[in-house]
Amino acid sequence: MSYRDLLERWGVQISPAMLRLALTHRSFAYEHEEPHNERLEFLGDSILGLIVADKVFREYPQASEGDMSRMKTYAVSEPALADIARELELGDHIRLGRGEKLSGGRDKDSILSDTVEALIAATYVESGMEVARAVVERLVEKKIRDASVLGPNLDWQTSFEELAHTQGYEGTLQFEIESEGPDHARIFTAHGYMGGRSWGSGRGTSQRKARHKAAESSFKILSSEVEAEKEE
Repeated sequence: MSYRDLLERWGVQISPAMLRLALTHRSFAYEHEEPHNERLEFLGDSILGLIVADKVFREYPQASEGDMSRMKTYAVSEPALADIARELELGDHIRLGRGEKLSGGRDKDSILSDTVEALIAATYVESGMEVARAVVERLVEKKIRDASVLGPNLDWQTSFEELAHTQGYEGTLQFEIESEGPDHARIFTAHGYMGGRSWGSGRGTSQRKARHKAAESSFKILSSEVEAEKEE
């Protein structure tokens, strides 16, 4: 995917020089004596927090302070931002040093989330708050919605198990893991099982990520079933 494709997915144009800076990890900067994106990350983190807090406050008027805090925490978390980065295929464009490339840096949650924050700041610096707000609100919409239905632990597996127990299922969510591909690019698939039936599945570049996706899928399947029963 080209930089043009990335910016189309991002939704706003960023100048080549600013985009280059936002995508430059410190490992690349140290090897090539260039500036890196950590100052932008700092600014982007604050902008992100403000926009998400404002959106939650406006769109969830019945939410308590604790609920709003929980929703914001989830939406701006490292895993949530890393998920957004993967949807954008951002990892392909991050400028990494040799060591980070070899250690799988393009798919590390920390690097992906930091780069999203840097891009948010780059958008703000060049286009202003309202443009940055439109980009951020579109990107985090699903994460905020997910957080509004998750339990206090903000954990898909725990939320699934708590809901399943109210429906008469017993035990905990168990996973069967499969893997494919070479060692340096292995993909894992997790299948969730509980209460004598199969639930959701998920794929990821690690077993942890695959289990997380499978738990999310399981929760959404069960939630849909519960809602359908209420409507009958």
